Amino acid sequence: MSALCAWLSGCGTPYLMQAASGEWHVMHARVPIDQVIADPHTPQELRTRLELVRAARKFATTDLGLPDNKSYRTYADIGRPYVVWNVVATPEFSVVPHHWCFPVAGCVAYRGYFHEASAVKFAAGMAARGYDVAVDGVPAYSTLGKFADPVLSSMMRYGDDELAATIFHELAHQLLYVKDDSAFNEAFATTVEDAGLERWLAQQGTPARMHEFRADQVREAAFVKLLAGARAQLATLYASGLAPEPMRKQKAAILAALGADIRAFEQREGVSYPLYDEWIKEGLNNARLASVATYYDCVPGFKRLLAHEDNDLPRFYAAARELAHRSRAERHALLCGSAAVAADAEEEED
Repeated sequence: MSALCAWLSGCGTPYLMQAASGEWHVMHARVPIDQVIADPHTPQELRTRLELVRAARKFATTDLGLPDNKSYRTYADIGRPYVVWNVVATPEFSVVPHHWCFPVAGCVAYRGYFHEASAVKFAAGMAARGYDVAVDGVPAYSTLGKFADPVLSSMMRYGDDELAATIFHELAHQLLYVKDDSAFNEAFATTVEDAGLERWLAQQGTPARMHEFRADQVREAAFVKLLAGARAQLATLYASGLAPEPMRKQKAAILAALGADIRAFEQREGVSYPLYDEWIKEGLNNARLASVATYYDCVPGFKRLLAHEDNDLPRFYAAARELAHRSRAERHALLCGSAAVAADAEEEED
């Protein structure tokens, strides 16, 4: 606990105390993956999944150039479906998420809790102040290389390919992380995740899975574009100067139309997105769209950068590091598109 408190600048608030305590319990639960696999009492299904993890972890270093350290070489059974619950909050008439600032991580567009009840309570307080809020469970996270992150039991909910991709994503955060720029960090890690998974599937020699992966990529891009379009409509509405009550009605209409569009997309493509279905049931809002934008607004720019570097990952990493030295405004202008740049401008005005 003392080392964690030092990392969190003394654990000077109840929020940081719960973060330190939660992290300590995760770290305390770690067992080397080789030991879990060798244990005759380990269920065969878990042994098989961890063998896949071990292979993907090796691939991440040898083929993707991701950090060769102690992360994701241990396993922790945390006894719950998610390791943390993240709260995202936006003003009623804004698509820009509220940011919270912490030691090491800098300012980020979410606030994480190791207990769901604490996240729900904090979100309720933000909602009472007029914010749109979202609370979502997170199966994995990275301490940015400050600790040897374990593979978590909560990650076992993923399919094989998604499990490997998550390891690539979290290790990408350890490779490159820019303080105060969640959109850059998440889009970089998402791009590495996608490129890594494509290479992983190619190595596995599974044409059917590769075909499915590429079809999923096309659907994902179309779906994210659908969400981004609604977010752009809302941004235009919020900048219109309309009186609050008419603005609320138009906001509700845009979000209702988005819900219908998501249902139509699922039916047309023959897919189901349980998370987004749950969002529709609970009520779409600015915070939901902001959380998606944080991960995906800058992905097209990073993919262009990867293509410009001839899909050479070491060159791509070097180019991304060069961008990291620029101002956030410059990075977003180059990578993230007009919606993200407009959001940046709104945040600066605030």
